[in-house]
Amino acid sequence: MIHRLRRKFILIAMGAVTLVMIMMCLSINIINFLTTDSDLEKTLQVLYDNQGTMPQFPGGKPGERPGGPFTVETAYSTRYFVLRYSEDGTLDSADMRHIAAVSEEDAGRYLDIALKHGEGFGYTEGSYKYYVARVGEGRYMAIFLDCAQELRSFRMFALASLAVVIACIVLVLVLVLLLSKRAIDPVVRSAERQKQFITDAGHELKTPLTVITTSLKVLEMEVGRQKWIDKARAQTDKMTELVNDLVILSRLDEEKPPISKCRFDVSGAVLEAADSFRASAEAQGHALELNIVPGLTYYGDEYAVRQLVSILLDNAIKYTDAGCPIQLSLCAAAKGVLLKTQNACAGIEPEELDKLFDRFYRADKARTRQEGGGFGVGLSIARSIVEAHRGTIQADCPARGIIRFTAVLC
Repeated sequence: MIHRLRRKFILIAMGAVTLVMIMMCLSINIINFLTTDSDLEKTLQVLYDNQGTMPQFPGGKPGERPGGPFTVETAYSTRYFVLRYSEDGTLDSADMRHIAAVSEEDAGRYLDIALKHGEGFGYTEGSYKYYVARVGEGRYMAIFLDCAQELRSFRMFALASLAVVIACIVLVLVLVLLLSKRAIDPVVRSAERQKQFITDAGHELKTPLTVITTSLKVLEMEVGRQKWIDKARAQTDKMTELVNDLVILSRLDEEKPPISKCRFDVSGAVLEAADSFRASAEAQGHALELNIVPGLTYYGDEYAVRQLVSILLDNAIKYTDAGCPIQLSLCAAAKGVLLKTQNACAGIEPEELDKLFDRFYRADKARTRQEGGGFGVGLSIARSIVEAHRGTIQADCPARGIIRFTAVLC
């Protein structure tokens, strides 16, 4: 349990940190791109307003640079070219004076881009942002702005921010791994005290329960069998069963549960454990239907697997509707074996299925005090047994009024 708790703490902490870091990185880069794109659009708009030329921007005081995306150097550092053409695609003029990377021979290719895009802003596959605008009846102007440096700066910033995020995530992971044990230490101490209390209380209760049982036997020998003695013995037996179940749960919740693994005939073990419940099931009007694939072997704790079968069948017998059959099947799985039980159980709600494995949970509140009913810890023990074998167990309703328990032992 402690190992699962620590692992869950690490996963939650790292998930939250990773999500925040990724969102922060995306936000910063989106803002950076939008800012860069806005500056480029402003530059193209200035070129359009000045008929395809970049005006001289006045400087401020000596040694002072003007604010905004434009400076006194903008007219000298901006690289662009302008195409003027008619609506039918005829190129009227191409102004290539302010760029060296594009010649007049390339004008046709960029003209096709402008004609295909139509009016508005856009990007070419290369490093140009362009603006196409109508300048007269059937006449257009396309301004292509070289933004290679801006896009390169954006990509470098994006890669640098991504590298920083990855480095921070790795650093946080190392810190969480180092500090997670200390973070859950109060929970660990509380769980250890709880398990120790259950173990100590179990040992302390066994002595008076044994004395009570012995005294009842002696009393029965002296006065004969009476219903009050039978009721007291039945309650004592139930109390002894509850104490034993709590001790078993406490042991199974340890970091390394006390299970002894070996390879055994799981088909024979399940069949034998199920046959021991046949008489009890038939006595209550339930037919026990077995579908066990023969010859299956499994590497695990044979006693624990037998106990798992006993818990599932005992639970089914107690809560199956009168006269309905109980089905148990065993087959091979991808990594181990698959054990299933199915029976009719009216009144079970789908939202209650996950709670069935909680300790002391009773789905049918009306049967909380039913004679012969359990304490609500059997399925908790079943889950601990399955998890000790690195498997999973779940409950579902394949049809209305039908409940099915599926345990995968890996």
